[in-house]
Amino acid sequence: MTRHHPDSLMLMEYSAGNLSEPHALCIRLHLDKCAHCRSRVDALDSLGAVMMEQQSQVTVEASTFDSILARIDSEPAPETVTPRVHRSPLSKLLGDDLDGLPWKRQLKDVSVLDISDRFPGQQDRVVLQKLCAGGKAPAHTHRGEETTIVLQGAFADNKGVFNQWDFVVLGQEDEHKPVALEGDDCITLSVLSAPLKLTGTFGRLLNPFIR
Repeated sequence: MTRHHPDSLMLMEYSAGNLSEPHALCIRLHLDKCAHCRSRVDALDSLGAVMMEQQSQVTVEASTFDSILARIDSEPAPETVTPRVHRSPLSKLLGDDLDGLPWKRQLKDVSVLDISDRFPGQQDRVVLQKLCAGGKAPAHTHRGEETTIVLQGAFADNKGVFNQWDFVVLGQEDEHKPVALEGDDCITLSVLSAPLKLTGTFGRLLNPFIR
């Protein structure tokens, strides 16, 4: 069961069609497995359709908008989560065997695959990252914003445990050192507006070589 979700503003941007293709992909992958967020997006879609039908030119006050988002967030999550039955957009993009992709070893426990070329015209870097089961990623922060969804396995950091299909957005103020849980390799899909910045003693020496 997913425990970490996109916030209401990001779901609103998704509903309005304002997200970049890589960010929208992360949202779609989460929605396929999260009935609670699907219900929130459905509510936002319905609201947007009504506003378009009325062709309202009235600016919604901030307090009214906040009230709408609060009502959506306060709705209880469904008791059961029923995944949508169709081929994942990620499977269409990369195939069904994530472990069989042409991974490039970056560090002892970390392999990466840059798939930015699958999204022509996008400024952000789109990368798959694989952290071997029980492995540790180096401590790092972010020079920009990083949006990540867990595709396989799970990892833990100072913010908690992130399981398959969990969603997380990190910024320049966030510093963490992910550790993959035992069992499966942890594979994530991340959209980065700027390169990572390693913060450990050894990691700082590698920063000039990180894209």
